[in-house]
Amino acid sequence: MTAAGDGPWLDDAAGRLVRPFTVSNGRTRPTVVFDLVSQVMATGATPLGYLGPEHAQALERCRVPVAVAEVAAHLTLPVAVTKVLLADLVDCGALTTKPPAFHHNPTDRALLEAVLDGLRRQL
Repeated sequence: MTAAGDGPWLDDAAGRLVRPFTVSNGRTRPTVVFDLVSQVMATGATPLGYLGPEHAQALERCRVPVAVAEVAAHLTLPVAVTKVLLADLVDCGALTTKPPAFHHNPTDRALLEAVLDGLRRQL
């Protein structure tokens, strides 16, 4: 039984009917280097060739600058698969990317506290 609005890709009892590795055609390495907090944004260019529904969903999510981890969360896909999809979109000119604006140690206490504060504001 398909959940309302989810189309044929999700099933109430079974969950995702298409395994994540099939979404990326079995590819596990993106052609572009992404960090979890790398920002991606749609360029407005129309991608050439066929892109799957997950590509379209990712592109829709990227109308404004968004972190790679956030795109993965919204797509409910593993980050590794999401990075491959995003790289496909960068390669065809539909997305642009930039590294995170900070150059801190990822275990820096101030950075971790800022992330925690941001998460608390979301709740």
